[in-house]
Amino acid sequence: MLNFQATTSGTYRETTQEITVSVEPQYLSQQSNPGQGQYVWAYHVRIENGGSQTVQLMSRHWRITDARGQTQEIVGDGVVGKQPVLNPGDHFDYTSGTPLSTPSGFMAGTYHMETLEGARFDIAVPTFSLDSPHVSTPLH
Repeated sequence: MLNFQATTSGTYRETTQEITVSVEPQYLSQQSNPGQGQYVWAYHVRIENGGSQTVQLMSRHWRITDARGQTQEIVGDGVVGKQPVLNPGDHFDYTSGTPLSTPSGFMAGTYHMETLEGARFDIAVPTFSLDSPHVSTPLH
């Protein structure tokens, strides 16, 4: 079962198989250069294991889409160089970032998880909006 919600604070949440992924994006004006078509965001992710099984995050698959509709896909092992193990009730936090050549866009993705018993499944990362102050109509 999927449960998606975007809160007014700019935090996006989605729950898949009792694992909740929360994302809070932030525009980084000090690293951006709008005159050169460079816009940069950081995003903070929290993965919470609300289930009864220990799971490990094995890999990620991101889709990053800019305001022109151009999509870039990122696939790789773990997140920020780690493959965290989450026991029931545990959470894992990390911060990463992405550049765009447009003042807005959005990201979505999945994490590939595995239980200690070897069962594999994907959990959804909520689609989240990347809005800079240089866009007249935010996407979210």
